[in-house]
Amino acid sequence: MDAFYASVEQRDHPNLRGKPIVVGGRPNGRGVIATASYEARKFGLRSAMPSSRAVKLCPQVIFIRPRFDVYREVSVQIREIFLSYTELVEPLSLDEAYLDVTENTISQPSATLLAKEIRKRIKEETGLTASAGVSYNKFLAKIASDYNKPDGLTLIPPDKADAFIKQLPVGKFHGVGKVTEEKMQQLGIMTGEDLQQWKEWDLVQNFGKAGVYYYNIARGVDSREVKPTRVRKSVGAENTFHEDLTQRPQITAELRQISAKVHKRMAEIELKGKTITLKVRYHNFDTITRSATLTGFVNEEEVLYDTAIQLLKDTDSDERPVRLLGISVTNLDNQLKGITGIQLDLPFQKKSLLSFEPD
Repeated sequence: MDAFYASVEQRDHPNLRGKPIVVGGRPNGRGVIATASYEARKFGLRSAMPSSRAVKLCPQVIFIRPRFDVYREVSVQIREIFLSYTELVEPLSLDEAYLDVTENTISQPSATLLAKEIRKRIKEETGLTASAGVSYNKFLAKIASDYNKPDGLTLIPPDKADAFIKQLPVGKFHGVGKVTEEKMQQLGIMTGEDLQQWKEWDLVQNFGKAGVYYYNIARGVDSREVKPTRVRKSVGAENTFHEDLTQRPQITAELRQISAKVHKRMAEIELKGKTITLKVRYHNFDTITRSATLTGFVNEEEVLYDTAIQLLKDTDSDERPVRLLGISVTNLDNQLKGITGIQLDLPFQKKSLLSFEPD
Protein backbone atom coordinates (compact mmCIF):
# COMPACT_ATOMS: atom_id res chain seq x y z
CA MET A 1 0.00 0.00 0.00
CA ASP A 2 1.14 3.57 -0.69
CA ALA A 3 1.99 5.50 2.52
CA PHE A 4 -0.62 3.27 4.16
CA TYR A 5 -1.25 4.88 7.56
CA ALA A 6 -1.04 8.41 6.19
CA SER A 7 -3.28 7.55 3.24
CA VAL A 8 -5.95 6.12 5.54
CA GLU A 9 -5.87 9.31 7.61
CA GLN A 10 -6.18 11.51 4.51
CA ARG A 11 -9.01 9.33 3.23
CA ASP A 12 -10.95 9.60 6.48
CA HIS A 13 -10.16 13.28 7.10
CA PRO A 14 -10.57 15.35 3.92
CA ASN A 15 -9.05 18.41 5.61
CA LEU A 16 -5.68 16.56 5.66
CA ARG A 17 -5.59 15.88 1.93
CA GLY A 18 -2.81 17.62 0.06
CA LYS A 19 -1.02 18.53 3.29
CA PRO A 20 2.26 17.15 4.70
CA ILE A 21 1.29 14.79 7.49
CA VAL A 22 3.07 12.12 9.49
CA VAL A 23 1.57 9.34 11.56
CA GLY A 24 3.31 8.77 14.87
CA GLY A 25 5.86 10.84 16.69
CA ARG A 26 5.07 14.07 18.50
CA PRO A 27 5.24 17.73 17.52
CA ASN A 28 7.39 18.43 20.60
CA GLY A 29 10.16 16.45 18.92
CA ARG A 30 9.85 13.20 20.86
CA GLY A 31 9.52 9.79 19.23
CA VAL A 32 9.84 8.70 15.62
CA ILE A 33 7.35 8.87 12.78
CA ALA A 34 5.77 5.68 11.42
CA THR A 35 4.66 6.92 7.99
CA ALA A 36 4.90 10.17 6.05
CA SER A 37 2.44 11.27 3.39
CA TYR A 38 3.81 11.89 -0.07
CA GLU A 39 3.38 15.62 0.50
CA ALA A 40 5.69 15.31 3.52
CA ARG A 41 8.20 13.22 1.61
CA LYS A 42 8.86 16.13 -0.71
CA PHE A 43 10.58 17.73 2.30
CA GLY A 44 12.68 14.61 2.95
CA LEU A 45 10.52 13.10 5.70
CA ARG A 46 10.66 9.32 5.95
CA SER A 47 9.45 6.55 8.23
CA ALA A 48 11.59 5.92 11.35
CA MET A 49 12.80 9.54 11.26
CA PRO A 50 12.96 11.30 14.66
CA SER A 51 10.16 13.80 15.13
CA SER A 52 12.66 16.55 15.90
CA ARG A 53 14.29 16.05 12.50
CA ALA A 54 10.91 16.02 10.77
CA VAL A 55 9.95 19.38 12.31
CA LYS A 56 13.23 20.95 11.20
CA LEU A 57 12.79 19.75 7.62
CA CYS A 58 9.09 20.64 7.44
CA PRO A 59 7.92 23.09 10.15
CA GLN A 60 4.34 22.94 8.85
CA VAL A 61 4.10 19.15 9.15
CA ILE A 62 0.96 17.83 10.88
CA PHE A 63 1.39 15.02 13.41
CA ILE A 64 -1.40 12.43 13.55
CA ARG A 65 -1.89 9.98 16.38
CA PRO A 66 -1.98 6.40 14.99
CA ARG A 67 -5.30 4.53 14.85
CA PHE A 68 -4.06 0.97 14.56
CA ASP A 69 -7.52 -0.49 15.02
CA VAL A 70 -8.60 1.27 11.82
CA TYR A 71 -5.44 0.26 9.96
CA ARG A 72 -6.00 -3.35 10.96
CA GLU A 73 -9.59 -3.22 9.72
CA VAL A 74 -8.49 -1.89 6.34
CA SER A 75 -5.71 -4.47 6.20
CA VAL A 76 -8.23 -7.28 6.74
CA GLN A 77 -10.42 -5.80 4.02
CA ILE A 78 -7.50 -5.79 1.57
CA ARG A 79 -6.47 -9.30 2.64
CA GLU A 80 -9.96 -10.54 1.79
CA ILE A 81 -9.58 -9.10 -1.70
CA PHE A 82 -6.31 -11.02 -2.12
CA LEU A 83 -7.85 -14.23 -0.84
CA SER A 84 -10.73 -13.99 -3.29
CA TYR A 85 -8.17 -14.63 -6.05
CA THR A 86 -5.74 -17.09 -4.42
CA GLU A 87 -5.30 -18.94 -1.15
CA LEU A 88 -1.54 -18.51 -1.52
CA VAL A 89 -1.20 -15.19 0.28
CA GLU A 90 1.77 -14.50 2.56
CA PRO A 91 1.27 -11.34 4.63
CA LEU A 92 4.45 -9.53 5.63
CA SER A 93 2.80 -6.66 7.52
CA LEU A 94 -0.49 -4.78 7.64
CA ASP A 95 0.21 -3.22 4.25
CA GLU A 96 2.31 -5.74 2.35
CA ALA A 97 1.88 -9.29 1.04
CA TYR A 98 3.11 -11.80 -1.50
CA LEU A 99 0.58 -13.57 -3.72
CA ASP A 100 1.25 -16.67 -5.81
CA VAL A 101 -1.24 -16.39 -8.67
CA THR A 102 0.09 -19.19 -10.85
CA GLU A 103 -3.34 -20.71 -10.23
CA ASN A 104 -6.14 -18.30 -9.38
CA THR A 105 -9.89 -18.36 -8.86
CA ILE A 106 -10.75 -16.54 -12.10
CA SER A 107 -8.35 -18.57 -14.29
CA GLN A 108 -6.58 -15.42 -15.44
CA PRO A 109 -3.37 -16.47 -17.22
CA SER A 110 -1.86 -12.96 -17.07
CA ALA A 111 -0.45 -12.04 -13.68
CA THR A 112 -0.16 -8.44 -14.86
CA LEU A 113 -3.86 -8.17 -15.72
CA LEU A 114 -4.71 -9.83 -12.42
CA ALA A 115 -2.57 -7.30 -10.55
CA LYS A 116 -4.41 -4.50 -12.36
CA GLU A 117 -7.76 -5.95 -11.30
CA ILE A 118 -6.66 -6.33 -7.68
CA ARG A 119 -5.38 -2.75 -7.56
CA LYS A 120 -8.66 -1.54 -9.08
CA ARG A 121 -10.70 -3.39 -6.46
CA ILE A 122 -8.55 -2.03 -3.63
CA LYS A 123 -9.15 1.49 -4.93
CA GLU A 124 -12.88 0.97 -5.37
CA GLU A 125 -13.47 -0.75 -2.03
CA THR A 126 -11.09 1.17 0.24
CA GLY A 127 -10.41 4.45 -1.56
CA LEU A 128 -6.67 3.74 -1.28
CA THR A 129 -3.95 3.07 -3.85
CA ALA A 130 -1.59 0.11 -3.96
CA SER A 131 1.58 -0.54 -5.93
CA ALA A 132 2.28 -4.00 -7.32
CA GLY A 133 5.29 -5.88 -8.63
CA VAL A 134 4.88 -8.87 -10.94
CA SER A 135 7.56 -11.46 -11.61
CA TYR A 136 8.45 -15.12 -11.32
CA ASN A 137 9.95 -15.11 -7.83
CA LYS A 138 9.71 -13.29 -4.52
CA PHE A 139 12.87 -11.21 -4.82
CA LEU A 140 11.99 -9.72 -8.19
CA ALA A 141 8.30 -9.22 -7.38
CA LYS A 142 9.20 -7.32 -4.22
CA ILE A 143 11.77 -5.13 -5.97
CA ALA A 144 9.26 -4.42 -8.74
CA SER A 145 6.52 -3.41 -6.26
CA ASP A 146 8.70 -0.61 -4.92
CA TYR A 147 10.00 0.52 -8.30
CA ASN A 148 7.14 2.72 -9.51
CA LYS A 149 5.43 4.15 -6.43
CA PRO A 150 2.90 5.48 -5.69
CA ASP A 151 0.01 3.81 -7.50
CA GLY A 152 2.33 1.90 -9.82
CA LEU A 153 2.62 -1.49 -11.48
CA THR A 154 5.95 -2.95 -12.62
CA LEU A 155 6.48 -6.22 -14.49
CA ILE A 156 9.81 -8.03 -14.62
CA PRO A 157 9.45 -10.99 -17.03
CA PRO A 158 12.12 -13.71 -17.15
CA ASP A 159 13.77 -12.39 -20.32
CA LYS A 160 14.17 -8.90 -18.80
CA ALA A 161 15.30 -9.93 -15.32
CA ASP A 162 19.05 -9.93 -15.93
CA ALA A 163 19.08 -6.47 -17.51
CA PHE A 164 16.92 -5.13 -14.70
CA ILE A 165 19.19 -6.57 -12.01
CA LYS A 166 22.38 -5.29 -13.66
CA GLN A 167 21.29 -1.65 -13.53
CA LEU A 168 19.84 -1.85 -10.02
CA PRO A 169 21.82 -0.10 -7.23
CA VAL A 170 22.72 -2.59 -4.51
CA GLY A 171 20.91 -0.44 -1.96
CA LYS A 172 17.66 -1.30 -3.76
CA PHE A 173 18.20 -5.06 -3.30
CA HIS A 174 15.79 -6.49 -0.76
CA GLY A 175 17.89 -7.84 2.09
CA VAL A 176 20.69 -5.32 1.65
CA GLY A 177 20.53 -2.85 4.53
CA LYS A 178 22.47 0.37 4.97
CA VAL A 179 25.43 -1.26 6.70
CA THR A 180 25.72 -3.98 4.05
CA GLU A 181 25.28 -1.41 1.29
CA GLU A 182 28.16 0.65 2.67
CA LYS A 183 30.38 -2.43 2.92
CA MET A 184 29.53 -3.47 -0.65
CA GLN A 185 30.33 0.02 -1.93
CA GLN A 186 33.68 -0.08 -0.13
CA LEU A 187 34.36 -3.31 -2.06
CA GLY A 188 33.41 -1.63 -5.33
CA ILE A 189 29.97 -3.25 -5.57
CA MET A 190 27.66 -0.46 -6.68
CA THR A 191 25.13 -2.26 -8.90
CA GLY A 192 23.75 -5.69 -9.60
CA GLU A 193 26.20 -6.01 -12.47
CA ASP A 194 29.08 -5.44 -10.05
CA LEU A 195 27.63 -8.05 -7.70
CA GLN A 196 27.46 -10.58 -10.54
CA GLN A 197 31.22 -10.39 -10.93
CA TRP A 198 31.82 -11.89 -7.49
CA LYS A 199 32.16 -15.60 -6.86
CA GLU A 200 29.89 -17.21 -4.29
CA TRP A 201 32.74 -18.16 -1.99
CA ASP A 202 34.14 -14.63 -1.96
CA LEU A 203 30.74 -13.23 -1.02
CA VAL A 204 30.44 -15.77 1.80
CA GLN A 205 33.89 -14.76 3.03
CA ASN A 206 32.79 -11.14 3.24
CA PHE A 207 29.12 -11.43 4.21
CA GLY A 208 28.75 -14.82 5.86
CA LYS A 209 25.78 -17.05 4.96
CA ALA A 210 24.01 -14.07 3.42
CA GLY A 211 26.65 -14.21 0.70
CA VAL A 212 24.87 -17.23 -0.81
CA TYR A 213 21.64 -15.22 -0.96
CA TYR A 214 23.39 -12.25 -2.58
CA TYR A 215 25.05 -14.52 -5.13
CA ASN A 216 21.72 -16.05 -6.15
CA ILE A 217 19.57 -12.91 -6.29
CA ALA A 218 22.19 -11.16 -8.40
CA ARG A 219 21.35 -13.85 -10.96
CA GLY A 220 17.59 -13.67 -10.47
CA VAL A 221 17.46 -16.93 -8.51
CA ASP A 222 15.08 -17.14 -5.54
CA SER A 223 13.39 -20.47 -4.83
CA ARG A 224 11.38 -19.37 -1.76
CA GLU A 225 7.70 -20.31 -1.96
CA VAL A 226 4.78 -18.11 -0.98
CA LYS A 227 3.73 -19.55 2.36
CA PRO A 228 0.24 -18.82 3.70
CA THR A 229 0.41 -18.21 7.43
CA ARG A 230 -3.16 -18.73 8.52
CA VAL A 231 -6.39 -20.55 7.84
CA ARG A 232 -9.03 -18.24 6.39
CA LYS A 233 -11.36 -17.36 9.24
CA SER A 234 -13.72 -14.93 7.57
CA VAL A 235 -15.07 -13.62 4.30
CA GLY A 236 -16.53 -10.15 4.12
CA ALA A 237 -16.91 -6.78 2.43
CA GLU A 238 -17.57 -3.25 3.58
CA ASN A 239 -18.08 0.21 2.12
CA THR A 240 -17.08 3.60 3.49
CA PHE A 241 -19.30 6.35 2.14
CA HIS A 242 -18.19 9.79 0.96
CA GLU A 243 -21.40 11.19 2.45
CA ASP A 244 -23.05 9.77 5.56
CA LEU A 245 -26.23 7.77 5.03
CA THR A 246 -29.27 9.08 6.88
CA GLN A 247 -32.20 7.33 5.18
CA ARG A 248 -33.20 3.69 5.72
CA PRO A 249 -33.69 3.01 1.95
CA GLN A 250 -30.10 4.15 1.32
CA ILE A 251 -28.79 1.82 4.01
CA THR A 252 -30.75 -1.21 2.86
CA ALA A 253 -29.69 -0.59 -0.75
CA GLU A 254 -26.03 -0.56 0.33
CA LEU A 255 -26.49 -3.74 2.36
CA ARG A 256 -27.95 -5.39 -0.74
CA GLN A 257 -24.78 -4.55 -2.70
CA ILE A 258 -22.48 -5.64 0.11
CA SER A 259 -24.37 -8.94 0.49
CA ALA A 260 -23.87 -9.56 -3.23
CA LYS A 261 -20.12 -8.94 -2.88
CA VAL A 262 -19.79 -11.32 0.06
CA HIS A 263 -21.81 -13.98 -1.74
CA LYS A 264 -19.62 -13.67 -4.83
CA ARG A 265 -16.43 -14.00 -2.82
CA MET A 266 -17.70 -17.03 -0.91
CA ALA A 267 -18.86 -18.68 -4.13
CA GLU A 268 -15.48 -18.06 -5.79
CA ILE A 269 -13.64 -19.92 -3.04
CA GLU A 270 -16.45 -22.42 -2.39
CA LEU A 271 -16.90 -21.63 1.29
CA LYS A 272 -19.93 -21.33 3.55
CA GLY A 273 -20.30 -20.07 7.10
CA LYS A 274 -22.63 -20.02 10.08
CA THR A 275 -22.03 -16.66 11.77
CA ILE A 276 -23.04 -13.44 10.00
CA THR A 277 -21.83 -10.13 11.41
CA LEU A 278 -23.05 -6.64 10.55
CA LYS A 279 -20.68 -3.73 11.16
CA VAL A 280 -21.92 -0.16 11.41
CA ARG A 281 -19.70 2.89 11.84
CA TYR A 282 -21.46 6.12 12.67
CA HIS A 283 -20.51 9.63 11.57
CA ASN A 284 -18.39 10.20 14.71
CA PHE A 285 -16.43 6.93 14.08
CA ASP A 286 -18.21 4.99 16.83
CA THR A 287 -18.30 1.42 15.54
CA ILE A 288 -20.60 -1.40 16.60
CA THR A 289 -21.11 -4.98 15.44
CA ARG A 290 -24.13 -7.27 15.65
CA SER A 291 -23.91 -11.00 14.95
CA ALA A 292 -26.19 -13.97 14.43
CA THR A 293 -25.18 -17.64 14.28
CA LEU A 294 -27.38 -19.83 12.09
CA THR A 295 -28.05 -23.54 12.47
CA GLY A 296 -26.37 -24.50 9.19
CA PHE A 297 -23.65 -23.34 6.78
CA VAL A 298 -24.82 -20.75 4.25
CA ASN A 299 -23.48 -18.49 1.52
CA GLU A 300 -26.72 -17.53 -0.25
CA GLU A 301 -27.04 -13.82 -1.01
CA GLU A 302 -30.63 -13.60 0.23
CA VAL A 303 -29.75 -15.20 3.56
CA LEU A 304 -26.84 -12.80 4.02
CA TYR A 305 -29.01 -9.81 3.16
CA ASP A 306 -32.03 -10.85 5.25
CA THR A 307 -29.84 -11.55 8.28
CA ALA A 308 -28.08 -8.20 7.92
CA ILE A 309 -31.46 -6.43 7.78
CA GLN A 310 -32.57 -8.19 10.96
CA LEU A 311 -29.32 -7.24 12.70
CA LEU A 312 -29.74 -3.65 11.52
CA LYS A 313 -32.81 -3.35 13.76
CA ASP A 314 -30.52 -3.57 16.79
CA THR A 315 -28.52 -0.48 15.77
CA ASP A 316 -29.02 3.29 15.90
CA SER A 317 -28.96 3.62 12.12
CA ASP A 318 -32.40 5.29 12.16
CA GLU A 319 -31.14 8.00 14.48
CA ARG A 320 -27.43 8.48 13.67
CA PRO A 321 -25.76 9.11 10.29
CA VAL A 322 -23.89 6.04 9.03
CA ARG A 323 -20.36 6.33 7.66
CA LEU A 324 -19.56 2.67 6.98
CA LEU A 325 -21.41 -0.62 6.56
CA GLY A 326 -19.92 -4.09 6.42
CA ILE A 327 -20.98 -7.72 6.38
CA SER A 328 -18.70 -10.62 7.26
CA VAL A 329 -19.17 -14.36 7.59
CA THR A 330 -17.20 -16.45 10.08
CA ASN A 331 -17.40 -19.96 11.53
CA LEU A 332 -16.55 -21.24 8.05
CA ASP A 333 -16.67 -24.79 6.74
CA ASN A 334 -13.11 -24.67 5.35
CA GLN A 335 -11.75 -27.06 7.99
CA LEU A 336 -14.42 -29.57 7.06
CA LYS A 337 -13.12 -29.38 3.50
CA GLY A 338 -9.53 -29.84 4.59
CA ILE A 339 -8.43 -26.32 3.64
CA THR A 340 -5.68 -25.73 6.15
CA GLY A 341 -3.61 -23.00 4.56
CA ILE A 342 -0.69 -25.31 3.84
CA GLN A 343 1.51 -24.52 0.84
CA LEU A 344 0.31 -26.35 -2.25
CA ASP A 345 2.55 -27.99 -4.82
CA LEU A 346 1.91 -26.43 -8.21
CA PRO A 347 3.16 -28.19 -11.35
CA PHE A 348 4.64 -25.14 -13.06
CA GLN A 349 8.24 -24.34 -13.88
CA LYS A 350 7.60 -20.60 -13.81
CA LYS A 351 5.29 -19.04 -11.28
CA SER A 352 3.45 -15.77 -11.33
CA LEU A 353 4.12 -13.86 -8.13
CA LEU A 354 2.74 -10.53 -7.06
CA SER A 355 4.08 -8.39 -4.28
CA PHE A 356 2.05 -5.56 -2.79
CA GLU A 357 4.52 -3.57 -0.77
CA PRO A 358 4.60 -0.58 1.60
CA ASP A 359 6.70 2.46 0.81
